[in-house]
Amino acid sequence: MEGTPVTVESVSEVGPDTVTLELETPDGFDALPGQFVLLRAAPDDEAISRHYTLSSPSVGATFELTVGVDPDGDLSPWLADLEGGETVHVEGPFGRITYEGETDIVAAAGGPGIGPSIAVAEAAQDAGHDAVVIYQADEPAHTERLEALADAGATVVIVGADADDELADAIATHREAGQLYAFGFDDFVTFVAEAIDDAGGDSDEALIESFG
Repeated sequence: MEGTPVTVESVSEVGPDTVTLELETPDGFDALPGQFVLLRAAPDDEAISRHYTLSSPSVGATFELTVGVDPDGDLSPWLADLEGGETVHVEGPFGRITYEGETDIVAAAGGPGIGPSIAVAEAAQDAGHDAVVIYQADEPAHTERLEALADAGATVVIVGADADDELADAIATHREAGQLYAFGFDDFVTFVAEAIDDAGGDSDEALIESFG
């Protein structure tokens, strides 16, 4: 199988149909918050690959990926059932949407975009900067880390999945509070870009990662 073999250190449930994988960091792996990897595994002896964005603010002995679990998916249910000690293969990191510790940030998250959004926000706090997280979800994941961010001074705004007006209001309110990031599926990040423009901003200046 292509890619570098790494050990799955642990799998943790962090919300409804959402888990995090803690993976062994391979030699020479130097990733920044916002980047992603290609993960390969072979459930039922058939190689399957998917892209996952890092949800850890830094890379040490291990790094973390947040996985939204689709019960009918080919790979995510298998990953969610791992117990640790198994091997998967990774390539990367990839991507030019990164945070390098230089500015305050505003991170808009839709669905599994909460993983990289939290990573960017935590990295900003670690670098002494302010962070805003705007998260659209009916059943939020990573609530403990969101609470920790808020306790450390971050602004955390959670709106419902159908609350598009509230999402647009939150973007208009906070869009100038720092470098704006958006992570999520195409419909979500398109809405965020339009909300930025409607509020008088320039969506071309936002760092936007669509998950397709």
